Amino acid sequence: MLFQRILQNTIHDHFRRQKVRSTWTVLLSAFGEKGDKDDDYDPLETLAAKSDSNATVDPAVQLEQAQIVGLIEQALMRLPARQREAFLLRYWEELDVAEAAAAMGCSEGSVKTHCSRAVRALAATLTAKGVKL
Repeated sequence: MLFQRILQNTIHDHFRRQKVRSTWTVLLSAFGEKGDKDDDYDPLETLAAKSDSNATVDPAVQLEQAQIVGLIEQALMRLPARQREAFLLRYWEELDVAEAAAAMGCSEGSVKTHCSRAVRALAATLTAKGVKL
């Protein structure tokens, strides 16, 4: 079930990106068809750039985010297996309660209970480590 869901999401992402790219290609090619004889014309060059488009991300912020992600991963690994499984299926894989229950082979109420306990445990662990929620 998990592999099937990952495969479906990957396929949907591919076709979604392809649709967006083809839409922009058609829209941008329409700019060049108005009798322009210049082959070097690029409509993107006429758009103004945002003032922060070349801004780099602060290394301190990147480090802090990496540390928080590490703390979250450690907290997830400390959860009991069923809580971790329910949490990851519901919030990482974005399955609804019925799909998660089918994947775990348990009732929907059990999935809700495991998720609730996992969220409380993660919040307590991260708060104890100084992460603001």
